[in-house]
Amino acid sequence: MTAAVMIGPVSISPLTVWKIAFSKLPVINEFIVHDWSKSQEQIIWEIRFPRVLLGAVVGAGLAVVGVAIQALVRNSLADPFILGVSSGASVGATLVIIFGAFKLFGQYALSAAAFIGALISVLLVFMLAQVRGKISTVRLLLAGIAVSMMLSAVTSYIVISAPREEGIRDAMFWMMGSLAGAKWEQLPVPFFSLVIGIVILVLSYRPLNLLLMGDATATTLGMNIDVFKKFLILLTALITGVMVSVSGAIGFIGLMVPHIVRLMVGSDHRRVLIVSSLVGAIFLVWADVAARTVVSPQELPIGIVTAICGGPFFIWLLRRSNYSFGTGDGGK
Repeated sequence: MTAAVMIGPVSISPLTVWKIAFSKLPVINEFIVHDWSKSQEQIIWEIRFPRVLLGAVVGAGLAVVGVAIQALVRNSLADPFILGVSSGASVGATLVIIFGAFKLFGQYALSAAAFIGALISVLLVFMLAQVRGKISTVRLLLAGIAVSMMLSAVTSYIVISAPREEGIRDAMFWMMGSLAGAKWEQLPVPFFSLVIGIVILVLSYRPLNLLLMGDATATTLGMNIDVFKKFLILLTALITGVMVSVSGAIGFIGLMVPHIVRLMVGSDHRRVLIVSSLVGAIFLVWADVAARTVVSPQELPIGIVTAICGGPFFIWLLRRSNYSFGTGDGGK
């Protein structure tokens, strides 16, 4: 994160980065020599620091949601992007960006709209995926793709209906994911959502581990499958909606990171959740660095960078010799 703050059109030393950061603490400020310029302080504190911190929070949040959804459907190809959660959140968010909908929520309108959209889409996917009251993994993925495509079409219609041309540009850039314009006041809601989500999921590590063993085994061991699945759907929709509302629809993090982490630390969710949050944070921070430096002075949408990394990974996952799509075991 320190390196990410340093890198940019104006290179700043790590010592200066942390001196500026610590100078914001009243107790420590007295002991720091202020040997930096006003422009350096503005670049570090007002532009890069909130952007890097937001990237870390969003990356961790999307990775953790990926872990939960993969456990929920027992398939390592599942993530919030593929299951349509991100597309649902995008519909709500674009309504706010372009038409100023959900004004009753005030400054949290974007987060609230994204959450409502995410929740509606995930409930729709699970309703379509049920066969005789049970969720079929294959149907879940197919329903997710179908719902995602329909909601993407709705989002596109909302965008082309925009009354202002700059609204179209803002919405299109947002739909591909971006941390540009990150501000300190945007951090509290996603940060506390992430912390609460991780705490709840880590405390629920036993039910998550049981889900990997199959519904029948989990029920035999005394777990109420239906109640826990509904709770997990609500929690993942909440986290995804909040993250998407501040960063746009960033794909593949929830797919790649949990799978890589399981290869590293095994499948116990006590370890997988914590390590995934750290790896997801690091990955998105560096994806954002690439997005703002590769074609500098222009900036790429961050979703392009994650897709360039995620597409080949997705293909590799499909081509693994021990992967069996139809069994519901996700190739574990």
